[in-house]
Amino acid sequence: MARVSTMQPEVSMNVLELASAPVLQTARRIVVKVGSSLVTNEGRGLDEEAIGQWSEQLAALVKQGRELIMVSSGAVAEGMKRLGWTVRPQEINELQAAAAVGQMGLVQMYETKLRACGVGSAQVLLTHADLADRERYLNARSTLVTLLQLGVVPVINENDTVVNDEIKFGDNDTLGALVANLVEADVLVILTDQKGLYTADPRRDPTAQFVHVARAGDPVLEAMAGGVGSSIGRGGMITKILAAKRAAGSGASTIIAWGREPQVLLRLCAGEAIGTCLLAQTAKHQARKRWMADHLQMRGSVRVDDGAVVKIVGEGKSLLPIGMTSVDGDFSRGDVIAVCDSQGREVARGLANYASSEARLLCRKSSSDFERLLGYAAEPEMIHRDNLVLTRS
Repeated sequence: MARVSTMQPEVSMNVLELASAPVLQTARRIVVKVGSSLVTNEGRGLDEEAIGQWSEQLAALVKQGRELIMVSSGAVAEGMKRLGWTVRPQEINELQAAAAVGQMGLVQMYETKLRACGVGSAQVLLTHADLADRERYLNARSTLVTLLQLGVVPVINENDTVVNDEIKFGDNDTLGALVANLVEADVLVILTDQKGLYTADPRRDPTAQFVHVARAGDPVLEAMAGGVGSSIGRGGMITKILAAKRAAGSGASTIIAWGREPQVLLRLCAGEAIGTCLLAQTAKHQARKRWMADHLQMRGSVRVDDGAVVKIVGEGKSLLPIGMTSVDGDFSRGDVIAVCDSQGREVARGLANYASSEARLLCRKSSSDFERLLGYAAEPEMIHRDNLVLTRS
């Protein structure tokens, strides 16, 4: 790979180095992605010692009050090993078969190691279709957030047993970024078999310089990244750069580090600078609220009483159905809707927890009435304050 001569990493990037230290130190919700070559020790089978070490670190961080999600590759590679295959198959049905075989051992290993550390775990399999469909996206989010609140570590993998070429993520770096967006994580940590990002491939160019800190989404980063580095996994440094760019869209910074660095997660969370830090330029809540504020097309609105306006605008509270007086338009759960005062003037907008047909039934009702009216009990808010942005002070 040719060296990118226009880049001056030690000058342009070290300016940001001080800003990188607290990225994980202050993070509460963290998505950790680990690659196939690490999980399976370059395809030789599940690395029990390594998975045990990562599990110990995850458990320690959960006990600190942090929320951890593990996105783990390795199902296909473990399945290949169990089936006696030495070359990754190309046929989708063979990949699906390998994933089905390998997923059994992968999840069992994480469950055993995390349970030994006193922390519960859960298996979650996702496809692109789950995150493209609004209802399934919100259901997946609700499930993951609930697991985190319970102190459980979700172990996520792509559902390789049912994917096809149209819906597969293509690599678990992308999946890690999508999960970070889904749960609004503070940081995405990508553990790989490389120390981090270099200005060129250090295996071919001895003048390559290590990149300590950069801005996620900077186009020059993509020019630096090489191709796939392993016959076991699907990704490469380019997929990690693109994943960092995607994660930054929701305000999550990304750290790319060597997965076999001793106590890597604990040291990162203690503020130690390890690997490459790709900083998101927009804060998490700012990114989300700017997106909602800039939403040009809204499917509907709810009108609220004066008391609700005071709660929302003056006190920064969520919108509860008991404060709603009417509903306009036809919208679904997860749509951005307007919140209007008694005169019809917009005061805020946000993500609806209920569809318009349900919202009409909930007007002026307390949460204790929801199950009777809807047949189920879900969120007590029409719009949670984290999903609400003021448009009038």
